[in-house]
Amino acid sequence: MNTFGRNFIVSIFGESHGEAIGVVLDGVPAGIPLAAEDFESDIKRRKSGAKGTTPRIEADIPQLLSGIYEGQTTGAPLAILFKNTNTRSSDYELLAQVPRPGHADFVADVKFDSCNDPRGGGHFSGRLTLPIVAAGVVAKKIIASQVEAEGNEQPCAIHAKIIELGGIPKGDDNRWRKALETAEAEGDSLGAVVECTVSEVPVGLGEPFFDSLESRISHAIFAIPGVRGIEFGDGFKASAMKGSEHNDPFGPDGRPVKNGAGGINGGISNGEDIVFRVAFKPTSSIAKEQNTLNFVTDKMTKLSVPGRHDVCFALRTPVIVEAMAAIVLADQLV
Repeated sequence: MNTFGRNFIVSIFGESHGEAIGVVLDGVPAGIPLAAEDFESDIKRRKSGAKGTTPRIEADIPQLLSGIYEGQTTGAPLAILFKNTNTRSSDYELLAQVPRPGHADFVADVKFDSCNDPRGGGHFSGRLTLPIVAAGVVAKKIIASQVEAEGNEQPCAIHAKIIELGGIPKGDDNRWRKALETAEAEGDSLGAVVECTVSEVPVGLGEPFFDSLESRISHAIFAIPGVRGIEFGDGFKASAMKGSEHNDPFGPDGRPVKNGAGGINGGISNGEDIVFRVAFKPTSSIAKEQNTLNFVTDKMTKLSVPGRHDVCFALRTPVIVEAMAAIVLADQLV
């Protein structure tokens, strides 16, 4: 449903064009310093406004409604709210008759007997990743506190970045810019690949069989709207390797000397960096005309999606991927 986790429990709520969206976090340890300012950096990384992103810009100021007293978490459920203030719901009136290709408009209408909120994608909107980013901020603090309590010298660090955009590998920012400009001029969109590295991970995280660490990370990552695939370490390339090429022998210090497995063996962290890559599809809402069905007239029609949309929404996703990884690790550690 809308809840993830067993020990650190994340529940999101709200719709893209509703009054507000937010998250309730249960299982947050008491005594963790927390203020609204702590969310600013990660929220800014998710914000729109840069080249290739939607012109819809929200204030995204977190309101800490519960679970905080005198600047510290209390151990009670932590509720965080974000107001929606910049909406244009009229852009979505046509979609009741002509659902957008690639979106949840049609399936949500069927599943919820036409009671779903279709404005801006409703509860299926990428807008709902904002509460996830907020949960990630808290999760990162939990991870730091747990690692410190266990006496580890190095904190666990999570970092994600785009390594491929529109099929173009990182390293040629000029080609990325031109690809974005071309797609925008054509009324089209692009996808991307995000790589995430989690360093200084304790050995032993993960619960076989169905709760292997890859399973939990994959579960969380696939909840991000627009994800089409995930791979760890050598990933799909491993299928073309020999065992001698893919295996990770152990060195004198007991750590793997290479990382073909992406830091996980048998569903359990092995002490190496956890490395995984996430494939994001192109933005589904595009101005370019598409032939699709009008479900009221039962006739094919041409649809050019109105509204404000990202040319490549994946530009804003590295911090979301980090947040999901942090949520999984916090759930393992508390």
